[in-house]
Amino acid sequence: MQIPQGIRIRRLRLAGVGRTYDVDFTTEGQVRNLSLVAGAFSSGKTAVLEFIAYGLGAKRHPRHQEILSKVRSCLLEVELSGEPYVIERSVGEPSKIAYIRGGTIDAPSPAPAEARHLDPPGSPESLSSLLLSHCKLEGVQLREAPTQSESRTDPLSFRDLMWLTFLPNERVADKNFLFENDRMRKHKLRQVVDVVFGVHDDRAVELGNRIQALESRRNHAKNDLSAARAFVAEQDPGALDTDPPASNSAEQELADITAQLAQIDQHARAATDFAAGLRHSHQEAAAQARRTAAVVRDHETQLTRMMPLRAQYADDLLKLGMLAQAKQLFDPLRVTTCPACLNRLPAPPVAVAGHCSLCAHELQPADGSLTLGDAAQLSTPPEGQLDVAAEVRATKARLKEITAYIEDLGTSLSRGKLQAEKARLAEERAAAALDEATAPAVSTYLAARDELHRQREQALRRLEQARSTAKLQEGITKRATAVARLEGQLTLVREELSELGDATRDRDAVIRRVSARYGELLRAWQYPKVSLPRIREDLTPFVRGESYHDASSGARTLLTLAWQLAVFEIAVESGAAHPGFLMIDSPQKNLGHGGTLDAVIADAVSISDFYDHLAAWLADRGVRAQLIVADNSPPLVVEDCVVVRYSRSEDHPPYGLIDDETESADAGT
Repeated sequence: MQIPQGIRIRRLRLAGVGRTYDVDFTTEGQVRNLSLVAGAFSSGKTAVLEFIAYGLGAKRHPRHQEILSKVRSCLLEVELSGEPYVIERSVGEPSKIAYIRGGTIDAPSPAPAEARHLDPPGSPESLSSLLLSHCKLEGVQLREAPTQSESRTDPLSFRDLMWLTFLPNERVADKNFLFENDRMRKHKLRQVVDVVFGVHDDRAVELGNRIQALESRRNHAKNDLSAARAFVAEQDPGALDTDPPASNSAEQELADITAQLAQIDQHARAATDFAAGLRHSHQEAAAQARRTAAVVRDHETQLTRMMPLRAQYADDLLKLGMLAQAKQLFDPLRVTTCPACLNRLPAPPVAVAGHCSLCAHELQPADGSLTLGDAAQLSTPPEGQLDVAAEVRATKARLKEITAYIEDLGTSLSRGKLQAEKARLAEERAAAALDEATAPAVSTYLAARDELHRQREQALRRLEQARSTAKLQEGITKRATAVARLEGQLTLVREELSELGDATRDRDAVIRRVSARYGELLRAWQYPKVSLPRIREDLTPFVRGESYHDASSGARTLLTLAWQLAVFEIAVESGAAHPGFLMIDSPQKNLGHGGTLDAVIADAVSISDFYDHLAAWLADRGVRAQLIVADNSPPLVVEDCVVVRYSRSEDHPPYGLIDDETESADAGT
């Protein structure tokens, strides 16, 4: 079977939380030549194409609310020169790193994923360089000013190449289709076309530079391979053998030993069934020993916590006693001096008619001599003042309770220790009785079991050695593959350099072929009054002697589609450095009846003619080309090519790309 060069899209998966959203572009494991994503407006058709572009390095992805709330990562399964790979990028904030691994989404390679940066695109470790290497365009430099030999150059990016592989809705029928409003982008588009067909200026110089760069990278890869082989030779000389390590035999041996151990254990249990009663007694004794030990630990923990608490209450009681004694020994409230004139009082204050002689405050005690502070002692302490006697009584009560509880714990702990010791001894006696009864029966299995354990350890060591050897061999194989890939690229570039002709004449021939195909497409689609269809040297499409800018909206749709398809078809037929796939969004834009649509063009053109041509052309291409089209209502002639149809109706699933984000789901939230 012919191995396709370039890139093919196999499958798109948007991974969310708990579920995924898939679009499959294969049938029976093979990539479809023509895949249609059909459905109603705003159902996610365009998002499918945009996520494919995002997986291939586009800076942004669709940011619809249902996508941001449901999707966490984008996985794109592709074929790179016939080999399956998966490219994964995060969704939300556009990531600057893509992770590449071999295999498919459902059957990934065991090798770890490789991180590829998006910028700078000219880096050998970038995603762009990887994709361009499968299109024979890695390392291409584009001059900013082609007429100046010393002009600064920029590396070709795969994002630049996407202009020829993805025709989005906004470019279909656009008057700025060739980036006429941006001089630099228009100039770069022409350079990309020339590079794809191998007819750009300074092609020989560029090929020579690519050969030098590839030789430098090949030499570096060879040195890396030699260093890896030297390291492996020191660590494990056997890993350099071509034969794969015998990990399967070690795994099988380990499984056999495990089965034999299980069988021996089963026989030993069967041989000791007579001791079921003793075993049950031992289990009960062991459980009782664990319970009594737990009780002892609990009591000891409680004592450990309560002893400091009792000491704290005793200390508080001592402090309160000292406070009460201080108030009795040192009365700070005895008054001997008049607080107004500060002269010494001739007599201490007394209570007269139930009032203080000094301040006339009403007092409870009877008349007679009075010491200031007696009123406070005979009445309830004011709010905020400490009642020492009450605090002493409360502290003594709490201290008494804690002391009683500690004494009870001590008594229980003593009893618990005795019970725990008795339970331990009972468990030991039960274990000894069980061992004495079963030892003769199981002794015949012990030697075999020990031998199997020894063999198991040896098998584990051999298995670990085999896996280590496999990892070392995998590293060497990876480096050898890189060297072989670079050698293959060098061979192709050298052959291209040797076959290089005159770029000017070659470019004129390419423009003539593309222009001729452009006219053939317009006639096949029954373009009204088609005459003088051509593509000018600057790539501008003309018809009826006028530029596409002067055509109606529906006519511009056909002209831009014809331009894109003509470049794609000629590139595939001539074996140019094109990725080999093309995505088209909304080929029926501006074609139809009523409204603002171009009814004149729609009356003359049938969309079936467009798809008839695609089917006929792809039938002769085999695996060399792939087309993916997003269309609202493709005709019945290509119904078999529809890979998914979004209905925007809950009665006819799938509703859309995010098929669980329906109108009822929105209403429920």
